[in-house]
Amino acid sequence: MSTSPAIQVSGLSKAFGEKVAVAGIDLRVDEGEFFGFLGPNGAGKSTTINMLVGLLRPDGGSATIHGVDVWKEPLAAKQLRGVVPEGLALFQRLTGREYVRFVATIYGLAAEESAKRADDLMQLLDMGDDADRMIVDYSHGMQKKTALAAAVVHAPRVLFLDEPFEGIDAIARRSIHDVLQRLRARGTTIFFSSHILEVVERLCTRMAVISEGKIVAAGTMDELRAQEKAGTNATLEDVFLRAVGAEGQHRDALSWLD
Repeated sequence: MSTSPAIQVSGLSKAFGEKVAVAGIDLRVDEGEFFGFLGPNGAGKSTTINMLVGLLRPDGGSATIHGVDVWKEPLAAKQLRGVVPEGLALFQRLTGREYVRFVATIYGLAAEESAKRADDLMQLLDMGDDADRMIVDYSHGMQKKTALAAAVVHAPRVLFLDEPFEGIDAIARRSIHDVLQRLRARGTTIFFSSHILEVVERLCTRMAVISEGKIVAAGTMDELRAQEKAGTNATLEDVFLRAVGAEGQHRDALSWLD
């Protein structure tokens, strides 16, 4: 695996009034990694991702994708990445197949190639006849799969995923998982944020934990266990709770339940 950075973050910061959401973080994700980005609610995860993909302008610092500055060269950076955001914003009056073809043409693919890739992705994600129904009639899981198809139709070098498995069933989760493994096999770097820690532990090669806008732990699973002085059998949940200072929190609350 190459050791060149797919994502390089230096001193990235963002505040909303008096609230500091991201406090000057540094981060490096190497090419081909399946990188997990974790944190409690309000820790700065989505704010960080929005800055990395060019949806939110940082107050300070820089972020590059394969050496391309996200804010100085926004169009070039967007050609390199795909995004599945937490809040889906799909065109409800298109079919899933039409939407994916539309996104492909935006990225400059010819009509014939756009149609072929859309068809391939609809088949791979088990969309079946639903591919030709309007998105407004889709379940949440089908909308997630459509958003993923649109995010990867141009074969991005980096894919950002913000809660891709939230609210979907096991069948849809398996379809998305299979696509992600196919992407990584061809060298795509995946930046993955989720509250489902079991999935993160199973999929990710390396992780970082953000809390109160700061990176408080980073590394492989074994490195995180060592950093947090957890046992060799500690789960990611155990390590995560130690890293964010939540281990044993509220243990004495609701004593009337004991």
